[in-house]
Amino acid sequence: MKYKDYYQTLNVERDASQEDVKRSYRKLARKYHPDVSKLPDAEDRFKELGEAYDVLGDPEKRAAYDRMGSEWRNGQDFEPPPNWDEGFEFRGAGNQAGGQPDFHDIFEKMFGGAHGAHARQRPVDARGEDHHAKVLIDLEDSYRGAQRSISLQVPVMDAQGHVSLETRTLNVTIPKGIRAGQHLRLSGQGGAGTTLGTAGDLYLEIAFREHPRFQVDGRDVSLELPVAPWEAALGAQIAVPTPDGSVEMTVPAGSSGGRRLRLKGKGVPASQPGDLYVILNIVLPPADSDSAKAAYGAMQQAFNFDPRAHFYR
Repeated sequence: MKYKDYYQTLNVERDASQEDVKRSYRKLARKYHPDVSKLPDAEDRFKELGEAYDVLGDPEKRAAYDRMGSEWRNGQDFEPPPNWDEGFEFRGAGNQAGGQPDFHDIFEKMFGGAHGAHARQRPVDARGEDHHAKVLIDLEDSYRGAQRSISLQVPVMDAQGHVSLETRTLNVTIPKGIRAGQHLRLSGQGGAGTTLGTAGDLYLEIAFREHPRFQVDGRDVSLELPVAPWEAALGAQIAVPTPDGSVEMTVPAGSSGGRRLRLKGKGVPASQPGDLYVILNIVLPPADSDSAKAAYGAMQQAFNFDPRAHFYR
C-alpha cells in the first residue's frame, strides 16, 4: 500500500497541537468543499482532507499513526513495521485488521472509527470504555504459564493540545496453554468510569515473539532439526528440543531431508494439545581434512549413486 502523509495533507507540522490540526482542517475544508470550490480536483481533495483529519484529529489514532514511522514519503510503497502496535493501549473494538487493508483502513479496523475526536458524548453515569492492547509473550510462557510485567503506552493530550505517549506497567498472569490471537481480560484496568467501580476492562491480545527455533501454527509447533547423513540413513535416537524441555525421538532408517516427523501432544498445551512437527535437515560434514576427503572418496566409490538421475527427465 501507499504511505499517506496526513500532516502534509492538512498542511501542519508534526508537532502541531490538536487545535492547530482542527483549525487547518476547517480552513482547507472550506476551500475545497465541492459546493464552493471550482477546482477540478476539489472533491478528491476534500475527501483526502476528511481522511487525514479522521486520523490526526483523534489523539489515539494520531499517536498510532506517528508510531508507524515518519521516515516515509507521500505515495511511497509502505508496510507497517512488524508488531508496530505492540504495547499500544487504545479504546475501541480491538485490532481486527486482516487481509490487505489500505492505509486508512488500518486505523478504521483498529479503532472502530467511532470514538475519539468524533465520539458521542457519554451519559453521566456511563461505565468506562474498554481498552485494548497487543502484547508479545515467549512461546515458553504458553507451555508453562508465567507471571510477567508488561509496559503499555497510552496516548495522552497535554493542556496545550499536544499528543504524547505515557507508559504504565502491569503485572499479568499468563495462563498455560494460551494461543496467539486469544485475549486476556483485566477487569477494571480500562478507561475510568464516572463513579467508583465503573471502570472499563483492558483486553490484551496475545501474540508470540519471533522464536529463533520454533514456528507456531495455532496449537501446532514445528522446528527444523539438523541430522547427520548416517543418522538419516541408518536411523538414530536423537534428543529433540521443545519449548518445555527436550524429548527423545526416533529417526527412522532411510529418512530423507525434509521428512516431517510428528511428536503427538508436544505442541501448545490444552485439553486437546497440539503436536510438534520435526522437519529433518540433513547436514553434510565439511571435507576440511585429508581423512574427511578420503571418507568422501570412499563414499563415491562405494555407492552407485547419481543424484541427478531423474533431474533432466
